[in-house]
Amino acid sequence: MAPKPLGYEAIGDAGSLRVVGLRLAAGQRVQEHRNAIPVAVIVTEGALHFSDGAHQGAVEAGGLFLINPGERHTFWAEEETSAYMVFGGLPGVRARPWSLKEK
Repeated sequence: MAPKPLGYEAIGDAGSLRVVGLRLAAGQRVQEHRNAIPVAVIVTEGALHFSDGAHQGAVEAGGLFLINPGERHTFWAEEETSAYMVFGGLPGVRARPWSLKEK
């Protein structure tokens, strides 16, 4: 059976905050690209593998990774994988990198 196509689904848009669902079949890859605004990726099923060109990693279901504005990145799935992508900020407004609070 052929892999299902790469899937994106707009879930919510509040102007400065957008939530998009992502579903990848095993073996599917999103080509390298950049975003103008920061993105938080929350993996809900499977494991999402990622690379910024210098580093590679994987985040399993329940995990989170952050992408800063302008950062080149790609991601792929080795098993069926789902995630929510939360885009923060507005195009045309100076975006800033994520800052994390320490516990």
